[in-house]
Amino acid sequence: MNKSELIDAITADTDLSKAAGGRVLDAFIGAVTRALKDGESVSLVGFGTFSVKARAARTGRNPQTGATIQIKAANIPNFKPGKALKDSVNY
Repeated sequence: MNKSELIDAITADTDLSKAAGGRVLDAFIGAVTRALKDGESVSLVGFGTFSVKARAARTGRNPQTGATIQIKAANIPNFKPGKALKDSVNY
């Protein structure tokens, strides 16, 4: 499912227009992004939790040349599914 298909699904379940559904989805994505950027987590009970995890710097290897390279430390977004979501996917 891509973004336009998700907007179609949202508008099918609500009485919103496609433009309004697109704005709702964009607002949701923006709110989650801002919260993660500020170091907060976003928890949706039954669905899951969006959070940020710190990844330490490490040594890697260039697959083309075999040379070792330094990979910088980074903050990465993470999603942990909730029990209800896991149960619905696994029937």
